[in-house]
Parts: sequence; C-alpha cells; structure tokens
Amino acid sequence: MDIPFLNLVAAHDPLSAELNEAAARVIASGWYIHGNECRAFEEDWARFLDAKHAVGVSNGLDALILSLKALGVGEGAEVIVPSNTYVATALAVTHVGARPVFVEPCLDTYNIDPRRIEAAINERTRAIMPVHLYGQAAEMTEIMAIAARHGLFVVEDNAQAQGATHKGQKTGTFGHCNGTSFYPGKNLGALGDAGAVSTNDPDLARKVRVLGNYGSQKKYYNEVIGYNNRLDEMQAALLRVKLPHLNDWTAQRQAIASAYLEGLSGVGDLVLPATHADSSHVYHLFVIRTKRRDELAEHLKQEGIGTLVHYPIPPHLQACYADLGFKRGDFPLAEEIADTALSLPIWPGMEREQTDVVIQAMVRFFNS
Repeated sequence: MDIPFLNLVAAHDPLSAELNEAAARVIASGWYIHGNECRAFEEDWARFLDAKHAVGVSNGLDALILSLKALGVGEGAEVIVPSNTYVATALAVTHVGARPVFVEPCLDTYNIDPRRIEAAINERTRAIMPVHLYGQAAEMTEIMAIAARHGLFVVEDNAQAQGATHKGQKTGTFGHCNGTSFYPGKNLGALGDAGAVSTNDPDLARKVRVLGNYGSQKKYYNEVIGYNNRLDEMQAALLRVKLPHLNDWTAQRQAIASAYLEGLSGVGDLVLPATHADSSHVYHLFVIRTKRRDELAEHLKQEGIGTLVHYPIPPHLQACYADLGFKRGDFPLAEEIADTALSLPIWPGMEREQTDVVIQAMVRFFNS
C-alpha cells in the first residue's frame, strides 16, 4: 500500500461541486481582485479566529512582512524569532530591514522557550515573533507578559496552527498583528498562494490593507509607499468553501495523531510529540525524532510511505544568513531537531488502515 506524505485530493474530492461552483461564480462575476469574495472571506476568517479584523493578502510571508511594516518595525531594529522554524519567519524580519535574533525552543514542544527570550532583549529589540510550530500553540500568555514588560510588539506566525488554542484563546489573536499562510498544504489551504493578517486593532488593519494595496485606500491616490500583496477573488472564494470544514479536518488530524502516539509509544528511540498542558495541537505536522532518522526515512520509502524532514537546515545555518556569522553549535537545540526530526503522513481523509500500515512499518524497522 502506497501512502503519500500528503494527499490534498482526499479533502477536495467531497467538496468538488462546491469548489467548482465557487470558481464559476468568480469567473462569471468579472471581478477578480478585492471584491465581494475577499471581503466575505475576511469576515469569515476573523469570525473563526474570534479576532476583530482580518485582511486577506497574497501569501504567508507577505502577511508577516506587512504586519511588521504596519507596526513600524524596520531599519536598525531587532526581532526575536525561534531558532527552530521555517526560514520565512526570519525572512520577513530581514525584508523590513531588521535583524532576526534567534532564541532556542523547548525541546519537548519545539516552540520558542519563553524562559530564554528576555536574555535576547536589548535596546534595539522591537518585537517578538513566536511561531506556533507544527500546529501547537506557543506559550502566548508568558510571551505577551514579557513583551508588555519591555514595551515590545508581538507578531504571531500562525501559518501552521490555524484553530489551535492557548488557555482557550485561538492563535492569531494574541499578538498586535499576526500572519497566517493558506499555502495549499496548510490545515486550511487555498488552491494556490494566499494568506491573511489578523488583528484586534482597527488602525493596524487599515495600515496593512493600505500597504498591501500600493499604499492606497482610494484608487490612484497613494498615501504611502506600498506593495502589491492582495488576496485574489478566486482563492478567497475557494477558501470560503473550505473554512466550514476546518474543525472537522482538525479532529481528523488529531485522531490520526492519537493513533500514532498510541501505536509508537515505547518504540525504539522515538521521541514523540508532546503537547503543553495549556495549549492545543492541530497537527499540521506529526513530527517524531530519532537518531536513525535517515535510515528510517529510507526504510519507509522502500515500503511506499512518504515522509519529509521539516526542516533539515535551521535558519542560522542557511547560506542566505551567512552574513550573520553563525556557525554549527551556536544553536544546538535547533540543530539537534534538524538532525533528528521526521514528519509522518497526516492529512484529512487518511484512513485508519493507512495509519496502521505506517505504525507497523516503523515497528518492524526498530525491531529488525
């Protein structure tokens, strides 16, 4: 039985008629940028998050860039980011002219460790950008308290944790201005690139909207130097079809994760995902760790099971950040995760039989 790492068709097939109808509606409307579909999706997304405002944008990276720009974070500033994250988090900081300052994660949850943040704060620090990595909410009450003590902004990178909560509050609503991605593989994915900014501050929402629309509120009247970072109507319409199913898809992901946690407990040297007592996990990824990662991945490949490594090179060791002067050993926890982490198949529509095949293949590997 071949089991892909990700199967988007399994979730899309039951919605094909609705998706086709939404696409046809947009085509027939003759309006393809910043129209009724985009406005309706922004309202739907804000309502889902329990946020006051949402602004649709072109992708997740642009959502983070626009959030920082709206907060006035720029040249000469420093922004604290996790050492263990996808490089886009750091890229957003660099794109506004600021410097990313890496802070190590908790080794059990993989999220930035609040207890390490204050040591990285100095007079140039302007913001903290926590990432809700792999689908688990970061410890936001502690992070917000640190930010308040030091007069810092918080920008949540919520690309992987749509619908996750910390102490009952959804991610994407703690920070001053927050970004998410609707890249197709996300828990709520478009059929192309898309993203959104969420905030409870109407002025920040207006700034993000203006910055992402050429610096303009009124066509041909440009208030600031802006960008073209708009969410198009087609993606907004397709996201509107998919959003009502997100809670059910999350429940499916959590059921698959529960099966993995039960079936792989005590197997070999596997380190299984742990969830913080105050947080929920929506399992964008199910990440295990083992010193035999590469051998295991090859074994599963030979058995027709897809896996991926998220992420093989931490940001501080990427070639694009060579100018920061970091070397191997500077952030040992991020490096350990990069060297040992492996993501197993998990997607809505995945059958229990498929989950069992993955578990059995892994048990055989460690028992051989």
